[in-house]
Amino acid sequence: MKALKFLAILILPATVYISFTSTGWITLLPLLVFFGLVPLLELLFNPDKENLNAEQEQREKENKLYTYILYATVPVQLFFLGWFLWMMKDIELTTLEYIGRVSAMGLLCGVIGINVGHELGHRNNRFDQLLGEILLLTSLDTHFLPYHNAGHHFNVATPNDAATARKNEIVYLFWIRSHFQSYYQAWEAENTRLKSSDRRWFHLQNRMLIYTLCNILLLVGIFYFFGLKALFAFVAAAVFGILLLETVNYIEHYGLLRKQNEKGRYERVKRTHSWNSDHRIGLLMLFNLSRHSDHHYNGSKHYQLLKSLPESPQMPTGYPGMMLVALIPPLWFSIMNKKLQDL
Repeated sequence: MKALKFLAILILPATVYISFTSTGWITLLPLLVFFGLVPLLELLFNPDKENLNAEQEQREKENKLYTYILYATVPVQLFFLGWFLWMMKDIELTTLEYIGRVSAMGLLCGVIGINVGHELGHRNNRFDQLLGEILLLTSLDTHFLPYHNAGHHFNVATPNDAATARKNEIVYLFWIRSHFQSYYQAWEAENTRLKSSDRRWFHLQNRMLIYTLCNILLLVGIFYFFGLKALFAFVAAAVFGILLLETVNYIEHYGLLRKQNEKGRYERVKRTHSWNSDHRIGLLMLFNLSRHSDHHYNGSKHYQLLKSLPESPQMPTGYPGMMLVALIPPLWFSIMNKKLQDL
């Protein structure tokens, strides 16, 4: 069955398990696999540009196994987070081991907590959205949903969008601008939504208000039950996951801008307004996130249905490799600015 290939996500918790139960350099295994081995393997395999035909698309759209795989990541994330907090409350680690285990949890926060939370947050039923909110809470990034759905998808590839990187913008500055600007825009989006129904911002239906309280309660609860050391470790892991998200944001829309008409209105979002990657391992590990143009063209489309399209600009390698390149701005600019000129 086609859906079973997405169980490749289990490679991540498997490497995190090894990190949590090991000492020395092996605690860095998740980082070494996903930012070492995976980029190398993606250079060896041809991109997968195969799309479902109309009959297959209808069949896979109705296949609930794709959704159940997403559901299964929720207990995995919660289990590893609980284990991480219990382990970090009083364990003595070397600096290398501390970095290894925090980054391992951070990878779970970014890949499962935020990425799967993003996919479920786009669903049109409250149960899926709730699971998405729980996953995002484990990464302290709950503001992602109101900003992403009401702001990013509307303003993408314009200067109004926090998560669209400008040409020649350095990724390290983008991290700060994107995260804090998107947080502010999430409050704006919720305030606007409430005003449209004659409600004030201080209302139980203000998701940002509820999310903020949940984040505070989570942090206070971790401190109370696990102590200060575990709290610091969790915050560090969550920040690592958020930086993974912001780096992905950076590479997904770098330098792409929608055209404006004579009235200053932007053209509708097209499949040319996101960078795509059809590299096989990244597609599986990130639930087709790297087919990003089709996602923006139709945000409600489930991940298994996303298509590779010839008009979408392509990155030279997969997400893990491009994220590493982005961390070296001169190398990133030399590659991606040339691709921008060629569009």
